[in-house]
Amino acid sequence: MITVSQRDKAKRKAVMMIEASGFKLTPNEIENMDVADFGLGHLEVEGAQIVNLADTESLSIRLIALFPNQIEPEHRHIAVSGKSGKEETIRVLTGTVHFYISGPENFKEGFIPLGKEQCYTCRHEVIMKPGDQLTLKPGMRHWFQAAEEGAVMIFFCSSAMDAYDLFTDSSIVRVTKIVDGPVE
Repeated sequence: MITVSQRDKAKRKAVMMIEASGFKLTPNEIENMDVADFGLGHLEVEGAQIVNLADTESLSIRLIALFPNQIEPEHRHIAVSGKSGKEETIRVLTGTVHFYISGPENFKEGFIPLGKEQCYTCRHEVIMKPGDQLTLKPGMRHWFQAAEEGAVMIFFCSSAMDAYDLFTDSSIVRVTKIVDGPVE
């Protein structure tokens, strides 16, 4: 849960980061930006700012801005209603991203939030810089974290079924609750 003020501040910061990457956003894209805290209540640590650029039956394109050291929690894209989970290709536009997938453990650059070790099981680290890209097959567990300067990435996906993403942390809520007053 975040406040309207927190959401608006996160949007302004994300817009500055995205537009500094050379990508111009429309007023509609800014208005509809998703500021996701995943129901965890600590946006600056576990969260993401997501702009939906295209969403059809067969293609989804998103920009994701991560603040310094911000993490998008571990998840995978599962099959839904006879459709395979989405395949996605990620390309870094600005910053450095520590991307974690299954594979030989070589975890050294990023960090896992204290007490959340069981929620971040992928420990094969891929360091991505501007221009680097990575393709994830459907069902592949992954998570990612921006380095100290933050990062902007573009995601090309086979379909958008984000509401069905399966997160390793069972306390995650996919739709962020926005409240007017102080967060309790």
